[in-house]
Amino acid sequence: MDGMLRKLFLGFIRLHILHHAGEAPIYGSEIKAELERHGYRLSYGTLYPILHSLERDGYLESQTKIEGGKQRRYYTLTSKGEKLLVEAKVKLRELTEEVLVEGL
Repeated sequence: MDGMLRKLFLGFIRLHILHHAGEAPIYGSEIKAELERHGYRLSYGTLYPILHSLERDGYLESQTKIEGGKQRRYYTLTSKGEKLLVEAKVKLRELTEEVLVEGL
C-alpha cells in the first residue's frame, strides 16, 4: 500500500474507533472485526497502539473486565473525544460534499 494512502486510512480508522466508542464500549477484537467489515485490514500490532494513543491523549478511557475467565479492556469515548468527533464529522461532511457531490 502506498505510504500516503496508509496515512489517510489510519485517520479513517481513528475516526471509526471514536465513532464506535461513542455508541457503546468497544474492545480490541470487536473493533478489529468492525473495521475489517469496512475493508480495513490491520494487525493487532497496528490497532492496539492506536487505541493506546487515543487513550493517552484523552479521547478514550478504558476499563478492564473479566468475562468468561478472560480479561478484556473496553474503551469508551471521553468528553474530549466527543468534542473531537463532532468537529471531525463537520469536516468530513464538508469534504464528502465537495469531493463526492460537487464532482457529479
